[in-house]
Amino acid sequence: MKAFVLETPGSVENLVISDIDMPKFGENEVLIQVKAISINPVDVKTRQGKGMYGRLKEISPLILGWDISGVVVETGSAVTEFLVGDEVFGMVNFPGHGQAYAEYIAAPASQLSIKPADISHEEAAAATLAALTAIQALTTHANVKPGQKVLIHSAAGGVGHFAVQMAKHLGAYVIGTSSAANKDFVLSLGADEHIDYQTQKFEEVVKDADFVLDTIGGDNMDRSLETIKPGGMLITIPSGMAESITEKAQAKGINGFFFLVSSNGDDMKSVADLLSKGIVKAHVSQTFPFEEMGNAHLQVETGKTKGKVVVTL
Repeated sequence: MKAFVLETPGSVENLVISDIDMPKFGENEVLIQVKAISINPVDVKTRQGKGMYGRLKEISPLILGWDISGVVVETGSAVTEFLVGDEVFGMVNFPGHGQAYAEYIAAPASQLSIKPADISHEEAAAATLAALTAIQALTTHANVKPGQKVLIHSAAGGVGHFAVQMAKHLGAYVIGTSSAANKDFVLSLGADEHIDYQTQKFEEVVKDADFVLDTIGGDNMDRSLETIKPGGMLITIPSGMAESITEKAQAKGINGFFFLVSSNGDDMKSVADLLSKGIVKAHVSQTFPFEEMGNAHLQVETGKTKGKVVVTL
């Protein structure tokens, strides 16, 4: 089968399309013919030698990617939940070796969900790592409740556009930051309020948030602390939280921490339910054919993608 192999970290030219053996799958896994792959910022960072590269660098062949939607073609002997022909989607083996940039992938059945029938493979693939990050941040960690005020940074981005929709569904008052160009998009997702980060200082606009989801990192974490009421929470996802930020949060009576999304079939089924009911929609801004994986990476690398970038097979 064809797969993109990362031979050494670096530019997109280092993603080399190769013919490799079909993946072997265990008794609790299924073999999936991949139809669509979602590309994330962590894919780009890992390709560059950052992100998950430190965990994976000894693996050969190293195949990036975690987000897939496709069709089950074989099942392990212990798998009872899925049948050959089922359309499934999920985030596979994150933060381990997902091996999604391939025509076929072996995936633990416990990390997958049936794809809703009225959702395309492109939309399903898009609603994996980013959607799981949003749902785990909002429910597992923040336990967002009706009436709470939630500030979501980069609300037009991959994680952000899911988080706005989910927070609104949970009954929160939702404020989203983005550029002015994406204001209408953010409001269309259900945000109650929009802040143009280019012309407004969000910390001067928001002072009593219960929860802030920071998808940017850097000094955005420090500034976000100014918007949260005592007893509130800050979660950051792009990088670790510096000890100085943690100490400042504690001094303000704020729970501030970094978390890394993890593969979880139950959460994947929750996302599938939200998609099937139309409560959450995946916005796919661009699709690329498999052979143009490098161009998909370059688009995500701009940091300006609205919604998600997907590669199709």
